[in-house]
Amino acid sequence: MNINDTDVTGEAEPRVLLVHYLRENLGMTGTHWGCDTTNCGACVVLMDGEPVKSCTVLAAMADGHSIRTVEGLETNGRLDPVQQGFMAEHGLQCGFCTPGMMLTARALLDKNPAPDDGEIREAISGQICRCTGYTTIVRSIQWAAEHPEPDGFGVESGYDGEFANDVDIRDIPETAANVTAAGDGDGADSVTSEEDTRP
Repeated sequence: MNINDTDVTGEAEPRVLLVHYLRENLGMTGTHWGCDTTNCGACVVLMDGEPVKSCTVLAAMADGHSIRTVEGLETNGRLDPVQQGFMAEHGLQCGFCTPGMMLTARALLDKNPAPDDGEIREAISGQICRCTGYTTIVRSIQWAAEHPEPDGFGVESGYDGEFANDVDIRDIPETAANVTAAGDGDGADSVTSEEDTRP
């Protein structure tokens, strides 16, 4: 198979799923293994440009096909516009669903460079995000559609710190909050903040 424009040859037992082959045999842990029942979409990769849930594809079935993982979105030190959009519009929180969401977004934009909200929501409808409520994910994909070419920030240069809500992360003190957790053993632990000077 070809993975991220590199030909890969290897052996796998007939029962090995593509998600496990990628993670365990090739060390490509950007593809997340979630529900293992095709429900969550955390394991999405692109096979011949189409999003597939790699927990439903046997590694042997990928023989002769082109696979693109989240590691393959970045090109020549430049982040894909989808990756940039997820940063600029806060399209992630815990990040577990993010690789699959970004690959689905890339497949959508490759076919439809200017999707509307409904088309974006339909494209990601097979994936679950338990953090964002999807609004910021939709905005992230819209951002990528509006900025189809990498704009210069990337792996080499680093993100410039500017976010959609005009909060500059460089203005937040490193010791913004001294957070302590207290528990008395009854299961009702609390978290308190002694100081919070963030904007």
